[in-house]
Amino acid sequence: MAEAPAPPASELPAPDPLAPDPAHDVTLDAAALRVLAHPVRLNLLSRLRQYGPATARQLAAHFALDPGSASYHLRRLAAGGLIEEDSGRGTRRDRWWQSRHRTSFHDPGTNRPSEQADSRAYAQALLLAYSDQLRRLAGTVPLLPDDWYAASVFSDYTLLLTPDELNAMKAELADVVGRYRELGHDRPQRGADSTDSTDSTDSADSTNGTEGTGGPVPTPVSVQLQSFPLLDR
Repeated sequence: MAEAPAPPASELPAPDPLAPDPAHDVTLDAAALRVLAHPVRLNLLSRLRQYGPATARQLAAHFALDPGSASYHLRRLAAGGLIEEDSGRGTRRDRWWQSRHRTSFHDPGTNRPSEQADSRAYAQALLLAYSDQLRRLAGTVPLLPDDWYAASVFSDYTLLLTPDELNAMKAELADVVGRYRELGHDRPQRGADSTDSTDSTDSADSTNGTEGTGGPVPTPVSVQLQSFPLLDR
């Protein structure tokens, strides 16, 4: 009996914009949630994902941490399978670390009852890490080049929604972010190849974000999405 022909691509269901890409992303299990339930570890992991490999010394200097503390948190991230040594550089005394994944995914709606506490501790640590990132960002606003300042957005909206409507909005926003993320797959990451400084940059002009006459240099951009009910009336 002949097999039915496969449906044309136009009739296949669209990929879930909130689903992780197994080739690049990690879905956090209960053990990983416990490792990441600490804002310092979240900030270290985020820095490695945004700017590429770094040493504990470099990360400690950037976050104003004790080098021993930075090394401890990096070892915990490595034990949790979230980062690994960059074997192509460094020495036994100055180890370089790199992220193993592009993004972490966690869907609270799929938690088993035994995972609820770990999930909420992770979410709380995320908010603390984001608040720390925003405090550091506030100090850079006066230094932003004019074109990047004009393109930046700092917005806060209050909507009246049901949980189902919020889930639908999340999916739409994730789809938009996913389309723009595809633009960066084959682009070199600014500053990822430097081995000398804490806040490394490549040959691009760090004042105006251009390199020679080739136009603007793609630069890591933080797009944060937090949505939650306002219950503290």
